Amino acid sequence: MTTYEEHAKVSDLSATAERVRRSVESVIEGKPEVVQLSLTVLLAGGHLLLEDVPGVGKTMLAKALAKSVDCSVQRIQFTPDLLPSDITGISVFDQREGEFEFKPGAIFAQIVIGDEINRASPKTQSALLESMEERQVTADGRSHALPEPFMVIATQNPVEMEGTYPLPEAQRDRFMARVSVGYPSPEAELRMLEHHTGASPLETLRPAAHADEIVKLIETVREVHVSDPVRRYAVDLAVATRTHPELRLGASPRATLHLLQAAKAAAALAGRGFVLPDDVQRLAVPVLAHRLLPSTQARFTQRTTEQFVAEILRRTPVPDPYGTQRTRGY
Repeated sequence: MTTYEEHAKVSDLSATAERVRRSVESVIEGKPEVVQLSLTVLLAGGHLLLEDVPGVGKTMLAKALAKSVDCSVQRIQFTPDLLPSDITGISVFDQREGEFEFKPGAIFAQIVIGDEINRASPKTQSALLESMEERQVTADGRSHALPEPFMVIATQNPVEMEGTYPLPEAQRDRFMARVSVGYPSPEAELRMLEHHTGASPLETLRPAAHADEIVKLIETVREVHVSDPVRRYAVDLAVATRTHPELRLGASPRATLHLLQAAKAAAALAGRGFVLPDDVQRLAVPVLAHRLLPSTQARFTQRTTEQFVAEILRRTPVPDPYGTQRTRGY
């Protein structure tokens, strides 16, 4: 592959991503950083966890992203009585054929919106584990491939709220990034009142990209170059979380892989065919923080895992393009 071909692919990616971004931002007012991260996770081939209080637009963001891409979409409302088979599917005996036939569940879509995922029991939550990691569902000893692209966008309320179950560590580790939507600024809220009190903007939203385009863009992201010093930097950050005295659970190797995959997508969105340490830095908090568990003593200090990641970023030397080290505050 020539440098010209690489540049052309990245330019096409940037142009397509810009159309999708504008489409989503026509519905989500005043949250460009959240929209950008959502698009980054999509192009990195990952899954996104939206965590915040009710009413700030988590589900609206998920629907806007799904509708801006011409993909099949399924929405699952997680409730305490939801069964794993409602998500993955079930085998039904066909009396005419004399054999069992698999009936696919709601997970068989290109973009799956899991609304309030932490309102379902841990048993039901675990039904997503194989699907999110291996892009398949196994039933009665047979594996059924999921369509491409495949992305789970899950929303959850803070675990302190009534009627919720904390996501287990293995489930959180499947999500490439977690983001809090947050309350809008007064100006953005005024624009929302102007545009949303009539017909919903989702009703007039049209796809800005097709599923086949997204698959090609994901392949382009995989080809983005990562130098040895940048790879080492990602590993150093992960190791620092595992050895931190106030963290009892650090980042897994899967987290390190997700961090580099997201950094590749961020570089491509910026029009570059290579990853900079800055890409890794900007994504470290949303990619790593939700996977960490503070120690019992650290909980009394009321420090968040985001603060721990920020501290690690400040302390870990950053490689420059020539492979030497420099330290920069986060």
